[in-house]
Amino acid sequence: MLLLQLVEQHWSTIVLVLLEVALLVTALLAAPRNRQPSAALAWILVIVAVPVLGLLLFLLIGNPKLPEQRRERQRTMNDRIEQDSDTVEHVVAGPDVPTWLPAIVRLNREVGAFPLVDGNRARVLAHRSEQLEALVAMLDSAERYANVEFYTFALDDATRPVFAALERAKRRGVAVRVLVDHLGSKKYPGFKPACRELDRIGIPWRLMLPVQPLRGRYQRPDLRNHRKLVVVDERVAMLGSANLIDASYERGRHKKPLTWRDLLVEVRGPVVQQVDALFATDWFSESGEVLATSAVGGVADDEDPETVLCQIAPSGPAFEAENNLALFNSLIYAAERRVGITTPYFVPDPSLFGAILTAARRGVEVELFVGAIADQALVLHAQHSYYEAMLDAGVIIQRYAAPTVLHAKHMTVDDTVTVVGSSNMDIRSFQLDFELTMLVSNRSFTERILAVEDEYRAQSRRLTLEEWGGRAAVHRIADDLARLTSSLQ
Repeated sequence: MLLLQLVEQHWSTIVLVLLEVALLVTALLAAPRNRQPSAALAWILVIVAVPVLGLLLFLLIGNPKLPEQRRERQRTMNDRIEQDSDTVEHVVAGPDVPTWLPAIVRLNREVGAFPLVDGNRARVLAHRSEQLEALVAMLDSAERYANVEFYTFALDDATRPVFAALERAKRRGVAVRVLVDHLGSKKYPGFKPACRELDRIGIPWRLMLPVQPLRGRYQRPDLRNHRKLVVVDERVAMLGSANLIDASYERGRHKKPLTWRDLLVEVRGPVVQQVDALFATDWFSESGEVLATSAVGGVADDEDPETVLCQIAPSGPAFEAENNLALFNSLIYAAERRVGITTPYFVPDPSLFGAILTAARRGVEVELFVGAIADQALVLHAQHSYYEAMLDAGVIIQRYAAPTVLHAKHMTVDDTVTVVGSSNMDIRSFQLDFELTMLVSNRSFTERILAVEDEYRAQSRRLTLEEWGGRAAVHRIADDLARLTSSLQ
């Protein structure tokens, strides 16, 4: 009788406690699955601390998998790429190939299927004006097809010449196809005009990873396709960090004026077929249409003495491993003299952070180029939380001056090896985003990237441990809290 009275008096409290226990048990069972311990613990803390909101967030973004149909299409294309590449010679020799590189090339081929191929030419495009000019020239040279894929895609004054080139290509009878990431473009004013312009020209286009639940198309909304690439006629491709949008990213008058600085690489030779195969994979995944592509080995340009060794390393949530993270870690551990890292978003997982600190402590010169400012405050604060330990280990941190957002993404190793592409060095790029990274083994090409690093250094201010250790307490607290949230994957 007394027990019943107590239950009647405190029934609401008992229900809340039971609900909290149920949520905790659910969190303990669901959160750790296929996650790093830090990410699982962060989810458990959120669900327990704010049960309703935490559970809703977990249901919304807690599942890192794509829908089954999308994963099956990805597997189909991965199998096709592996079959095509089986007959391609495994090139690992050359005057600019360090002794440690063959093992890394094999790693890339095991997880991403593409081989290292010789006979390529590569041109570094470090400034916005030359990037847009080169893109227009590529499209104007198209005779058979032009495949275009961007994370952010907008029609504005800067990109209007590119749309004009697309229209000229279409009128010549060139088969033009465009892929655009849905949420990566949707928020910009120039996105809808860009879609209307493509419709007016008559160019088929598809949204990548659309979040349209009312149309039956939905997956975790922060699983995105972050690749930027253009391929023309299996002859020439362009890849890197730049999106198809004005360098200000169409920021309104009410916001601080910012300018994005990016880097693109134009490539010719057998590696173009590898880039084309990635586009074909993404096009099939979104449209169901299988495009005809050549074998990923291609034909080398043996008459050009300035050829380079290249290998495409794709990554994303459809792969079993974190391909780009494995590549970055392997290169940093292999480095003997110097590593130069350029990235706008630096929120490393423990393995990458450990690799960088270890390299610096064993005498490798590690130099990190980042922006003094960024467009995402939470990410910038999380990034700041790593600086003190890195400075203490001897890492050189160069902060590119505002109001420019340094958005380029590349790494140089020992003056002969470079990786360049769309991948940031953060958990999002390792686990949630489809990325495209190209490995290049060539001293001349790496020297051109090092010259770009010289440009960054001239526009940057080197951070000191004394300066960073003296930052305000509120800044330090914000950094540490932001670092905790970065694990919610």
